[in-house]
Amino acid sequence: MRAIRHNAVTHVGKVRKINEDSILALGDQNIWVVADGMGGYSGGDFASQTIVDAVAMLPLDLEPADRMVALRKAIFDAHQIILDEIESRGGGTIGAAVVALMISGQHLVCFWAGDCRLYRLRDGKIELLTSDHSLVAELVHAGQLTWDEAEHHPQSNAITRAVGVGDDLELDKIRGTLEPGDRFLLCSDGLNKYAGFEKLQKAITGAPIETVSEKLLNIALEGGGADNISIIVVDVA
Repeated sequence: MRAIRHNAVTHVGKVRKINEDSILALGDQNIWVVADGMGGYSGGDFASQTIVDAVAMLPLDLEPADRMVALRKAIFDAHQIILDEIESRGGGTIGAAVVALMISGQHLVCFWAGDCRLYRLRDGKIELLTSDHSLVAELVHAGQLTWDEAEHHPQSNAITRAVGVGDDLELDKIRGTLEPGDRFLLCSDGLNKYAGFEKLQKAITGAPIETVSEKLLNIALEGGGADNISIIVVDVA
């Protein structure tokens, strides 16, 4: 058994009136979720909360493989609940980007849609494990922009996938193995639009788990805090 610790925070930011982000940290199941809602008041917050509520209902006694399947299914269930809500409201846009991390033994799995991110700090170097589903991400993959440059593009907020948007949800998945000392960062774009790779790496290297999320939050707020900000940091002892 590995010792896993986490620290989490979500904040409305300095401009928005409501927090459309939702976070979930299930330490007993080693599952963490960040969801970034879209759709305005009673829309985006409904979508993000629907996702974390669905994941929070996972049974406690599942085997790892079954828990992974259940995690994925919970996000798909949330997608259908959001679609039903849109229909009951007579249409409109309600949805949420999401990133979900699950750790079991020496392994991890991550599901995501949209531009919420999962980073890993290993041996002092930060790496983006997910890839945004966004218009600017396509420019990054084409070699026209770096991820840091993409944050300042006029269409940086235009995502191409979200839970609750479109009839069929596409979730991407990655698997990986753990090494002692790994540190993972899940976040909404309210953080990474103010903190590029170098700044993130410097901020989370050596920072105590008890204060690292607040440290990252302050970076986003000092940078302008124009969006909601959600951060979860997970340490593997």
